[in-house]
Amino acid sequence: MKPARGQLKTGFDSVRGAKWRNFWTMLGIIIGVSSVITVVGIGQGIKNQISGQINYLGKDLITIRPSSLRTGGDQSLDTYNVLSGLSITGSLQDKDVQAVSKAPGVRASAPLSAISTTVKSEKGQYKKGLVIGTSASLPNLLNQPLEFGTFLDPDDPGARAAVLGKAAAEAMFESDVPLGFTFSINGQDFIVRGIFDQFKNTPLSDEANFNTAIFIPYDVSQELTKNSGAIYEILAKPATSSPVDTTIASIKTQLNQTHGNQDNFTVLRQDENIAARSEVLDLLTRLITGVAAISLLVGGIGIMNVMLVSVTERMHEIGIRKAIGATNRQILSQFVIESALLSFVGGIIGVALAFIVNGLLRFFTNLRPDISWQIVLIASGVSLAVGIIFGSVPALKAARKDPIEALRTII
Repeated sequence: MKPARGQLKTGFDSVRGAKWRNFWTMLGIIIGVSSVITVVGIGQGIKNQISGQINYLGKDLITIRPSSLRTGGDQSLDTYNVLSGLSITGSLQDKDVQAVSKAPGVRASAPLSAISTTVKSEKGQYKKGLVIGTSASLPNLLNQPLEFGTFLDPDDPGARAAVLGKAAAEAMFESDVPLGFTFSINGQDFIVRGIFDQFKNTPLSDEANFNTAIFIPYDVSQELTKNSGAIYEILAKPATSSPVDTTIASIKTQLNQTHGNQDNFTVLRQDENIAARSEVLDLLTRLITGVAAISLLVGGIGIMNVMLVSVTERMHEIGIRKAIGATNRQILSQFVIESALLSFVGGIIGVALAFIVNGLLRFFTNLRPDISWQIVLIASGVSLAVGIIFGSVPALKAARKDPIEALRTII
């Protein structure tokens, strides 16, 4: 027990003897561990946030989308939402909106039609959000209350009324309650009828930009665009007496009739919608984690190089220890302990850095990383293993050194 404790103390003394050199040696380990923990934590946190939408929006929410979306277009919006800059090449049209609303078992439905247009308020041109044409059922479908005013009136078709997201209201009028204020869309005046309560911003969500959006009646949006508005999504909910799968089947039947059985649309339950996003997220997480893990390999190589230099510098010390009776195993243990200490301390600093980054992300963004103790243990264990594996090469070199040759080394 005492010899092992002595070797550990010798290792600590050696590591402390060259602080700055050892810090730069540990940097690769620090970056690798903190990056892996942070990336995996962000990925798991986003999945938790997305899964939370099931409880918030309801498991019975049905989403109908075009079969294909591609990036591009001239639209430049200041938003991180997946709709930003999308050119919608699918085939959802006004007849699809009617087909979904009339499908057996559908209690309520609402189209979401994003239109490219010019919005001007008393503060100038507004470019930070989409103008979305929809119907009066949207708040109930999204379980989203209004903070002020009322939503669009189904009994007042063609009304030049609008409901604003909370951020849109503040940006356009610098007021929390701009009810009754007017602004223009393509030169036509609209009056603010209501203000949505704050939407829960969820990464990778189609609703992530609704706080900056302007909602107008669907028929008015089609009029403004001469029936060319891109319908990127239709939301629906089944009647209480109709199971979700039965309602989905009836929606597909109705849409197949309007599309000539071309199957160029998708109808998704909430769990399917979330599973599709999670699959993409898992792929990105694995890719970025793999890139971050390269830092651990680089850190291991750095430890090996520094330990090789350390063996060369301490050759005389190795010779003296062997001359007074130190065994090859003791010499090997000493240098393996030193390399393990470097990687272990680097791993601890990396874990601490990951938690700091986690706190900053929670404070400054809407991300909620979820760092589990399992990933902390795995990352720390891998960093320790990297130090031991890469430190074994110089340790073996030191252990196999002939004591007479080592003593001849000039110090």
